[in-house]
Amino acid sequence: IVSATARTQVGVTDFQFFIQTDAAINPGNSGGALVDMTGKLVGINTAIFSRSGGSNGIGFAIPAHMARFVARAADQGGKVQRPWLGARVQLVSAEIAEALSLERPRGVLVTSVHEGSPALEAGLQVSDLVIAVDGKEVTDPNSFGYRFATKMTGGTTEFVVLRENREVTLTVPLVPAPETVPRDKRELTDYSPFEGATVMNLSPAVAEELGLEGLYDGVVISEVRRGSAADRVGLRPGDIIRTINRQSVETTRMLETITKTPPRVWRLDIERDGKVSQITLRG
Repeated sequence: IVSATARTQVGVTDFQFFIQTDAAINPGNSGGALVDMTGKLVGINTAIFSRSGGSNGIGFAIPAHMARFVARAADQGGKVQRPWLGARVQLVSAEIAEALSLERPRGVLVTSVHEGSPALEAGLQVSDLVIAVDGKEVTDPNSFGYRFATKMTGGTTEFVVLRENREVTLTVPLVPAPETVPRDKRELTDYSPFEGATVMNLSPAVAEELGLEGLYDGVVISEVRRGSAADRVGLRPGDIIRTINRQSVETTRMLETITKTPPRVWRLDIERDGKVSQITLRG
């Protein structure tokens, strides 16, 4: 029995859009087939929520369409390349829906559009409400991410947006995220709060790899070695180093130079999940 489709917020992968099923999925069955009554493949078993630890519980399967997208990329001998949009979106709350005169929350609201992005080229604007991708309804950021990210690069896709109470259709090119600056990956080894952290220069390509939506400049932490100074301080992958002692950190080379001559006090501005936190440490 399929008890739900398009399940999000499951906490399993970055793009979450699962089939929920009551079919028994035993531990170790991940990767197995979820089939319908005629034997057709509809999903790939991925996880189970079980109070007892056995097969009785709620199972989650990746839709066959998403698995096909990954398999096709592998068959062509390359890595999975998701298309880059270059825009940030947010959930439409009940308050936002009321402000937009909607009968119910629907779609995703565009909050920013990056310069030189496919979104800008297509004519997407801040405050547009994306309600469908290629004719398929969008209900929240996860469903939007699934609809868009499972498109193959090359060609185009169509967005239907609500703009000033009228529907507009936009044609969005499907292109991979560009590496606008060299990532210049470095592991920091000098004595500092960043010892044991691996850092890279941010670009759309790096942001896509790390799941950092709409962040395309600065220096980002990609790895933190366990037990290192960076680990003890609480730094983690995805953190963006904005300033050190009020000096903007623009490149990995600049950051490495700073760590070679440590100050007596470290005052750090670290961006995480869209919020900037200030950390003060003694040298």
